[in-house]
Amino acid sequence: MAHYVVLGGLFVLSLITYVDRAAISSVKDPLGRDLGLSDQQMGAVFSAFALGYALAQIPAGWFADRFGPRAVLAAVVGLWSLLTAWTGWAGSLSSLLVIRFLFGVAEAGAFPGSARVFYNWLPRAEHGRANGIIFSGSRIGAAGAFPLMAWLLSVLDWRTAFAALAVPGIAWAVIWYALFRDHPARPVPREDPATEVAAPLADVFRTRGLWLAMAQYFALNFTTFLCLTWMNPYLKSRYGLETPRAAFYSMIVLLLGATAQWVTGFAVDRLYASAGREWSRRGPAIVGFLLSAAGLAAIPGAATAEMAVVWFVVAAFGAEMTISPSWAYCLDVGKSKAGAVSGSMNMAGNIGSFVSANAFPYLQRATGGPGAYFYLVAAMSAASALCWLGMRSAGRPQKAVHH
Repeated sequence: MAHYVVLGGLFVLSLITYVDRAAISSVKDPLGRDLGLSDQQMGAVFSAFALGYALAQIPAGWFADRFGPRAVLAAVVGLWSLLTAWTGWAGSLSSLLVIRFLFGVAEAGAFPGSARVFYNWLPRAEHGRANGIIFSGSRIGAAGAFPLMAWLLSVLDWRTAFAALAVPGIAWAVIWYALFRDHPARPVPREDPATEVAAPLADVFRTRGLWLAMAQYFALNFTTFLCLTWMNPYLKSRYGLETPRAAFYSMIVLLLGATAQWVTGFAVDRLYASAGREWSRRGPAIVGFLLSAAGLAAIPGAATAEMAVVWFVVAAFGAEMTISPSWAYCLDVGKSKAGAVSGSMNMAGNIGSFVSANAFPYLQRATGGPGAYFYLVAAMSAASALCWLGMRSAGRPQKAVHH
């Protein structure tokens, strides 16, 4: 029973993480007007978060492995909640860039810390559904952020709205630190304790599989970060939508994308029992990337907002299908170094987010339309499906990459 409570706590954490993260996309227009920011400058604001988030992934994972997820998660959630409130106090582009960069640094500990919780508390056969559940929380939180911010902006100015968003995170941090413990009272049974000894991190980083995991997660985040940042403004400008309608459509995309997390998370664990560890991760990820590539390639040709939303849903659903297998893979190869290993993959992914946030407005301006971005990311998604053919998590030694 206790591990269900822990999983519920991490689901709520994931909700809060993405509400706070996605909120800035909803205030792009009033924030940009108040501070006099162009689309390119807003791209820099979006990417400042992604840069801080990416750079702090491995240190955050190491801290979770070294000091335990109880203290680390309580600290980072409390810190980023304060930085969420501080976003509303920004008075210039430079101050906003600093705040969002630090916000990204603080949020970096959320999912590597959660990965370490899963390793400590759950058997390997439950890692797929656990990752599916918490990452569905992230998308539900992001989806809820759009209508939530639309409502908050109807009763508050955008600065006060960010102060209100800080309250749930601070409450979560206090409750987590008071109630959670790093290890369950009864140790988690391991399939083969002899194989649970983690290799030194230096050896893990020399494996081809981890570099391929980082490459495919880099590409994945071009799709997922687009849905959190530029999708809402794109729908508004491309189809002339009013803010509430664009917020509703953006919410639909993220909510339907979240269902992929549940479907794939449980599928990973079901396949683990029947097809083995390797294909339980590989199969859903390959299908997801190919589905995402098809959706992305179709978006530029959508004649109506509704058709664009359909293709965004296809792209988002496919992209979300790859997340649970990716994190389960990191738990497979990282073992007791799960925090640092998952952090390295997430670092690569959020470098992708950083590039994506700037690439979308740049390519749109350079080519006269958004098509180049969507076609490029569709090709990257198709290539990522091939990465999974070289990622082995079945416990056999992987060939090292020699430098």
